Order: sequence, then structure tokens, then C-alpha cells
Amino acid sequence: MNPAEAHPDGAVPALLARGRALAAPALRSAVARLAPPMDTVAAYHFGWIDAEGRPTDADSGKAVRPALALLSAEAAGVPATTGIPGAVAVELVHNFSLLHDDLMDGDEQRRHRDTVWKVHGPAQAILVGDALFALAIEVLLEVGTPDAARATRRLATASRRLVDGQAQDIAFEHRERVGVAECLEMEGNKTGALLACAAAVGAVLGGADDRVADALEDYGQRLGLAFQAVDDVLGIWGDPATTGKAAWSDLRQRKKSLPVAAALEGTGPAAERLAELLMGDAKKSPEEFEDFDEAEFATRAALIEEAGGRRLAEEEARRQYDGALAALDGLDLPDGVRERFAALADFVVVRTK
Repeated sequence: MNPAEAHPDGAVPALLARGRALAAPALRSAVARLAPPMDTVAAYHFGWIDAEGRPTDADSGKAVRPALALLSAEAAGVPATTGIPGAVAVELVHNFSLLHDDLMDGDEQRRHRDTVWKVHGPAQAILVGDALFALAIEVLLEVGTPDAARATRRLATASRRLVDGQAQDIAFEHRERVGVAECLEMEGNKTGALLACAAAVGAVLGGADDRVADALEDYGQRLGLAFQAVDDVLGIWGDPATTGKAAWSDLRQRKKSLPVAAALEGTGPAAERLAELLMGDAKKSPEEFEDFDEAEFATRAALIEEAGGRRLAEEEARRQYDGALAALDGLDLPDGVRERFAALADFVVVRTK
């Protein structure tokens, strides 16, 4: 089946809307616990207010993780609302990572708005990120059941892996070459771990055993790798008007993303020329690198594509998509749940932002 042609009935918009609607009140309530000015800074980050503190009706993200957490509760045969604490906790950890990543990467824009560190300063970005992580643990433990403790353990492991992935990503920026296997390991940690947790946390809160939870985590892990492979393609070739990031965003940041790693493992003239250019780039100061014009980045993007990097990333996204669906085989899921998991997988692979 072609993902682009699957599930034409609006299943994904409904799942995402439900994720936002059910998780949003609890998320706002958790954020309101923060001491001023962190509560205001966090509200700005989530898109609830603008830089002057005025309420907005801005969308606060795709809501894939909350949607997965609620759906995973239904996979355990319990109401979707059972997964709300898990949805909130995962969303808090995700946004903790975004606050820190934006600062570490020097990103000035997210979702077409100035990032928190740009508006409120680096110190607030760090503090609010730390606070969101603490809130995530608090929200889950407050459920007060043995299953909540199991869910918290999975969230803690996923969070540690997420940080491992970010550390690997930063280390890669200072290396001339990164292998495809290394890149996939990093992306499995940085992106896959939290999506894996999201896909299982609601089921765990609903009393699912480890066999079911592990299979759902496997689905989420593979979904995360597919998501990141698509993100890597968009990070080089995405339309800034759609992605909200600068043109050639990942190349500007010297990221050794999957298309770059794959291109550098090639043996043709394009791979050799790309390696020469990137080795030269590594010797330049940040100021010199910032002076590059659009043609310089366009040249590198064209070489990556010619060397097969874009094709491999797109193929990896499809391979992980297939693996995610296969991970659900053998699970006795309630009616319609498997189809909704498949619809979310389709959405992750076929997107433009």
C-alpha cells in the first residue's frame, strides 16, 4: 500500500485533534505550577501567548506524541483518557528537549516564531527546560498506581536515551565523517526513544503487560526513525515557508544527518567532492561559515543528492515504516486500533514539515 493513498477518511486529523483536546488542559495545569517567570516563558514556548504575554490561538505542534499515548491506552483495552498523564509527561519531556536543543544549536526560529532563548535569554531556556522535565516525572507519579511507576521507569529510560542522542549529535558536528550506522543509532536515541515511550505509556498506565508494551515501543521506535529520516530530508531540501526554518537548515548547522552520512559513504565523484568541501568547512570559523551565500549550500545539497544521500534517507524512512507496522503483528488489538496506528505511521512518512 502507498502511504500517500492510505486512510483518506481523516483518521489522522481526528487523532491529532483528540490528542490536543484531551492533553491540553492537563498540560496547561502542569505548566501553571511553575514559579514566575518560568510559567510565562513556558507558555510562550508552547505558543499560548506571544512575546508580550498576549493570548494567542497558535498551534502548539503536531501532537503526534499525545495522539500515540492516548491510542496506546486503547490498545490495552482501556479508555483513551487513561493515557492523558502519559501524553502530558511525554509532551513535557519533548519540549524540555526542544528548549535545550534550540539553545545548543543556536536556532532562532521554531514554528515561525522566535525561540525562547532568543526572546527570554539562555538562562530562562535552560531553567524552563529543566522544570518541564521535573514536571513530567511528577505528573506520572501522581497517578499513584504500580502501573504509573512502571510508566515512569520507561519515561526515565527514554529521557536518558534522548539526552544520549543529543550528546551524540553534538559530537558528530565536530567530526569529518559519521557512518550511517552511527547516525541511525544517534537518531534512534534522540528521536526514536521518546516516540517509543509515547506509543507504550498509555498502555502501561492501562495495565498492559510487558510483552504488549515492548511491542508498542518497538512500533514507536521504528516510527521515530522513519520520522527522523523524513526530517533529515526536510532539513536540507524542505521549503522554509513550510518548515519554519532557514533554507538548508541542517547544512548551515553542519549536521551529519542521515543524507550527509550516506552520501559520504559513497565512492563516486560527488561523494569525493562533498567530502573535500565538508573538510574545508570544518576548518572555517563560525563567522566565515555564516558568510556563505545560498549557492554554497545549494552546491552541497546537490552533491548529497547526486551521491545518493537523499535516496537512502527516503528508503530508510519507508523501511522503518514497514518495520513499525510489522511490530504490531501478533498483538490482539481492539477493533480499529491497528488501523489508527497505521494511519499515524502514514502521516509521519508522508509530510512536508
